Amino acid sequence: MRLVSIVILNWNGKRFLEQFLPSLVQHTTHPQSEIVVADNGSGDDSLEFMLKEYPHIRIIELDKNYGFSGGYNRAIEQIDAKYILLLNSDIEVTEGWLEPLLEEMEKDQHIAACSPKLLDFKRKTHFEYAGAAGGYIDKFGYPFCRGRIFDHLEKDLGQYDDASDLFWGSGACLMVRTKLYRESGGLDEQFFAHMEEIDLCWRLQRMGFRIRCVPTSTVFHVGGATLQRGNSFKTFLNFRNNLLLLYKNLPVPGRGRIIFFRMVLDGISALRFLFQGAFRDFWAVFRAHRAYYGMKSSYRGTNNHNKSEGNNVIVRGKYQGSIVADFFLKRKRKFSDMEQSFRK
Repeated sequence: MRLVSIVILNWNGKRFLEQFLPSLVQHTTHPQSEIVVADNGSGDDSLEFMLKEYPHIRIIELDKNYGFSGGYNRAIEQIDAKYILLLNSDIEVTEGWLEPLLEEMEKDQHIAACSPKLLDFKRKTHFEYAGAAGGYIDKFGYPFCRGRIFDHLEKDLGQYDDASDLFWGSGACLMVRTKLYRESGGLDEQFFAHMEEIDLCWRLQRMGFRIRCVPTSTVFHVGGATLQRGNSFKTFLNFRNNLLLLYKNLPVPGRGRIIFFRMVLDGISALRFLFQGAFRDFWAVFRAHRAYYGMKSSYRGTNNHNKSEGNNVIVRGKYQGSIVADFFLKRKRKFSDMEQSFRK
């Protein structure tokens, strides 16, 4: 068994493999590590490129595109390592990036997963949207990060360089204990893509484990490699999956009330899209709600399979306020403005 397998899920991403594999190979020197490229049914010449330029890197070839969740689940079934590290193909790693993550996991068996500090590849002085310095969630299920609230990205001035417990770590670069990944059920394939890592981290916390950010490890992320922001399908996935996330993981008492208020806020977002002329996004919100009602029955009882928050399990990284109200009404733009309201 290896200590860690770094798994890149590739789908028609030859341009990113060409650009970012050299730094990954150069800076991944741990003797018990391996790099694996899992190809999600690509239609470009990614596989030919890999076989020619990187014949020493292991390839797992999937027969079709199973999405982010399904692709990783099928690849990880074929991996024998203590830790798996999910890594997007559009990530540039830095020297010494891997060792701090391994050290964090090795020193505490209660840590289920950890992520590095994610900075913007296009603007390297600033945090990156997908993960920044670690992910959190508010009481209505809106995810945000240390260093990123909605579209506002902070400049990295070292203000979040302390290792910290999180609610979720970004799937762009996430190290997970393989045993716990499998015991938790892995990534939810019904999500297909978007927010599946938040769901995984929530389930791992409900099992009694912790999620950490390790800012001594830094990577740079391009972002939007599969679905660009502004894509109506991405809007659909985000709104649908966020409701499923709440339905699956919230304690049953009070769950209906939270989801009701969340859906009201979704309606306000839909009207905002309409006034902006984003008609496809407007319609995507309503399609997302319809899909949620059609899918939620398949999750009945799932939040009773593991320990829930009512059984003396502490779920960290929950913001007790509304990030929507704080950002848009109170004009709070930085994570540091809201730290006092967290459940530690």
